[in-house]
Amino acid sequence: MTVPKNSVLVLDSAEPEDLADFYAGLLGARTRRGTDPDFIEVVGHDGVCVAVRRDHGYAPPSWPRPDDSQQAHLHILVAEEDMDEAEREAVSLGARPVETRDNSGPRDVRTYADPAGHSFTLVAREGRSAT
Repeated sequence: MTVPKNSVLVLDSAEPEDLADFYAGLLGARTRRGTDPDFIEVVGHDGVCVAVRRDHGYAPPSWPRPDDSQQAHLHILVAEEDMDEAEREAVSLGARPVETRDNSGPRDVRTYADPAGHSFTLVAREGRSAT
């Protein structure tokens, strides 16, 4: 029998409070601190979405990385008709566009860097909502 488990993607950052606030705003969630002052969870309606850990020696990742494989990144699913609004929300919260080519339509994927430099994508989901 397998022991029940949950998982969460943990991002490193020099400023975990700011990055946690960014993802809370982007995902319509809230932040939650435990006993570790250097660890913050971003909690949504279905539990923990992502967490952020302080790294005093943090250096932002580069994307794309031509010399080796892709690093981990988030796919944030968005209803196709909401992609432009989701992009405006992300940029207003501090996201920086990484790939800006026009790829609209049912396979619309838009790549950004969060305020700490981690890449994430807004991904259109045709015919269904993001939930």
